[in-house]
Amino acid sequence: MITIDGKEGEGGGQMLRTALSLALLTGRPFRIENIRAGREKPGLMRQHVTCVEAACAVSGATVSGLSIGSTDLTFRPATVRPGRYHFAVGTAGSTSLVLQTILLPLLGLREASIVTIEGGTHAMSAPPFEFLSEAFLPVLKRMGAGVDLRLVRHGFHPRGGGRIVAEIAPSELTPLEMMDRGALEAESGLVLNAALPGDIAHRELKALRTDLPWPETAFALRELPEERGPGNVILLKARYQQVTEIVTGFARHGVPAPRIARQAAARMSGYQKSSAAVGPYLADQILLPMALAGRCRFTTVKPSSHTHSNARIIERFLPARIAVSMEEDRHVVTIGDG
Repeated sequence: MITIDGKEGEGGGQMLRTALSLALLTGRPFRIENIRAGREKPGLMRQHVTCVEAACAVSGATVSGLSIGSTDLTFRPATVRPGRYHFAVGTAGSTSLVLQTILLPLLGLREASIVTIEGGTHAMSAPPFEFLSEAFLPVLKRMGAGVDLRLVRHGFHPRGGGRIVAEIAPSELTPLEMMDRGALEAESGLVLNAALPGDIAHRELKALRTDLPWPETAFALRELPEERGPGNVILLKARYQQVTEIVTGFARHGVPAPRIARQAAARMSGYQKSSAAVGPYLADQILLPMALAGRCRFTTVKPSSHTHSNARIIERFLPARIAVSMEEDRHVVTIGDG
């Protein structure tokens, strides 16, 4: 039984999701205490409960302490099974995070699986659909993963109601090095808007055009059906030969629209001015598949607390060592044998 203290590191739900994936992959049970102790609302939220329920559904695992608000949970995995699965978060909780909990365990099976998840597809503090489909999954595919993902409908906070479908083929991950991003191929800024006043999106676009030295034609507005809202998200994408970086900004009550846009533009500018291949959020997401593949390396901007916490959880379950070193204006993350 591996014991994890949720107060360590960044102390968020990522620690639980990574532990669930690794428990399914290794067969090792774990107990996590002080779940999300550092958050404004400690304990499990609805989307975390759905992640655990999904892990149980694909494996027949047993769990104790599973309820909204719970701060202690024990998870005992069983054999992961392929199949057709459907999970509903029931709120605007992230569909992406539920999928990532079970994606790698299902990927290593001998038969394909189809997973449908309903909830939030574009929610703050979680990777939106485009990040999964255009930044994260292309890296997995370069490592040999066979995953097709499609967006059936958008889901914003607080309504939710979005839906994604993932088709997961039997695959074996191979090591990958991502030291350089390659030549720039395309840049784009898209604002998705649903049932919010149009001037919000136009003010966001104006700020983006001012702060980013991209062509005028790189920016666009897409109005979604009213029933998908209310919601608004900025999606900035820089596609390079070896990697795609996506930066998001979500409209929030009481925060001026131009400020949201400028913050997103500043994050994208910071990435593009560096020589790192991988952005901070993608660095966090690719640690686990790379640790499973074996010896891998990539360069990134300054690793986030999420990345460091994720590395420590991975090292608890796998015979792997994850080291970070500095190289000029970027960090090098090396994943090797423990």
